[in-house]
Amino acid sequence: MTNAAPRILLIEDDPNIRRFLRLAMEDEGWQVFEADSARRGLIEAASRQPDALVLDLGLPDADGKTVITELRTWSGAPVLVLSARDREEEKVAALDAGADDYLTKPFGVPELLARMRVLLRRRQQMVAGEAAQGSRVHFGQVKVDLATHEVLRAGEVVHLTPIEFRLLTALIAGQGRVLTHRQLLLQVWGPEHLDRAHYLRVHMANLRQKIEADPARPEHLITELQVGYRLVGLMH
Repeated sequence: MTNAAPRILLIEDDPNIRRFLRLAMEDEGWQVFEADSARRGLIEAASRQPDALVLDLGLPDADGKTVITELRTWSGAPVLVLSARDREEEKVAALDAGADDYLTKPFGVPELLARMRVLLRRRQQMVAGEAAQGSRVHFGQVKVDLATHEVLRAGEVVHLTPIEFRLLTALIAGQGRVLTHRQLLLQVWGPEHLDRAHYLRVHMANLRQKIEADPARPEHLITELQVGYRLVGLMH
């Protein structure tokens, strides 16, 4: 993403919702493209190369999760999901598919814009980090060298087990977005351990003991209740 106006793709089949969201986002100075179906949305995503997407799950030709799954095979652009489905299972499924955030209808436009600004900042930081090709990141008093596996907290070496380091690396790669229990189990332990969420709880607790100033009140390794975890405050 450059200093040019952010390019947003809005995939929503309701023309009234599309219209007021487009106007609100254009008022932010963003360039907005529209699609009213899953098929059209994927075509627009490929041709427009947006910096972020707003995606309704209830599309006429396919479930929005299939759009996310397809998109994630070739694009890392952040996706904010809109849905009238408010069940926790739907939220988890969308995040598992690769969405970055989830907003339930009805919603307030100021909240949507605020969440989009967060996603755009995160995307900009990620692109800048990739461009710099740096292997070092930090959050709070913690510094991590992804190349050498060295972890420091307040200048002191922190000794992480291989699993703890893989878990921390997965959260760093998430760039601040929520990673579901399933995503973390898959990345850290592999597909044969997807039913062992207790592994995740135990190792997350150990990781917090080693890198949080107050493990009982974590500032960086944040729990998203019944969904997963996110890393807050990451800097390149």
